[in-house]
Amino acid sequence: MLEPRMRLAINTMAVSIQRILADAQPSIYLYGSVPAEDYQQGWSDIDLLVLTEKKITQAQADKLLHLRQHLMACDPDTPYYRLFEGGMLDLGSFLTGEETCVVYWGTSGERIKPTHAFSAFDRASLLQHGQLLLGRDVRRHLEMPDFQEIVAAVVTYLNVIRAHGAGSRSIYAFGWLLDIARCLSTLVNGRTTTKTAAAQWALDEHICPCPEELSMALTVRRQPELIRDPQVLDYAEGLTDAITRFADMLEYVLSTGVKKPK
Repeated sequence: MLEPRMRLAINTMAVSIQRILADAQPSIYLYGSVPAEDYQQGWSDIDLLVLTEKKITQAQADKLLHLRQHLMACDPDTPYYRLFEGGMLDLGSFLTGEETCVVYWGTSGERIKPTHAFSAFDRASLLQHGQLLLGRDVRRHLEMPDFQEIVAAVVTYLNVIRAHGAGSRSIYAFGWLLDIARCLSTLVNGRTTTKTAAAQWALDEHICPCPEELSMALTVRRQPELIRDPQVLDYAEGLTDAITRFADMLEYVLSTGVKKPK
C-alpha cells in the first residue's frame, strides 16, 4: 500500500500533466519500483512515462518542464514531487524513435530533447507492472523485449558500469551492486525482476563474489536512512573493488554465450 501523501502526490502530478496536455490526449503511466512494490523512500525515484496521440507543442513543453518545481512550491511539505522522473512524448515517435519534442525529467534536472531512451528493462517493467494513471491504455502497441534485446541491454549497462561504477560517499555506490545483481539474475533466469529480489537471489544462490558487500547494499536498500551514518558512507566509498569483481562475473556470464533459459 502506498503512503497516502505519496498516492495524493502521484494523482496530483497525473492530473496536472493531463491538464497541460489535454488536447494531445495523454496516456500517463507509472512504472518501475512503485508499481513493482520495490519502492524505498530515500532511495527510489517515481518513474513516469507519458505518451500522447499528438506531438507535444513547444508551449506545452515549456509548461511541463518545471512542473515538478511548481508543485513543490505549492506544497513544500510533500517530499515526493522532486522524485518524479521520466519522459513525455508522442506515441508515434516513441515507437519509431524519430526525433520529436520530448520533455525529460531526470535526477540531474530537466530538459527538452529530440529523443527518449527507454531501455528493454524499462519496457519490461512498463508491460509487466506498469500502472495506467490517466488516459487510454496504448501498451498494445508495445512488445515485451525478447531475450536478445535483454542481453543487449545488459551489455550496454556493463559498459556504463566499466566507465562509471565505483565506490563513492553516496547511496549510488550500493546501487551499482544491486544493478549488477539484476542484470545477472535476468541473464540466468530469463526474466526481469526488482533490484531487491535480484540481490536476494544472488545471495541465496551463493553466486556473488562479494556477498558481504552485496548484503550491505541490500540492507541499505531496505533502510536508506543508514546512508546518513558516516561509517556507512565510509563503507560505500570503499566499494570500488567489489563493484569491479561483481562486474567481472557479469562479463564472464556474457562471454560464455548466454542462452535463454528453458
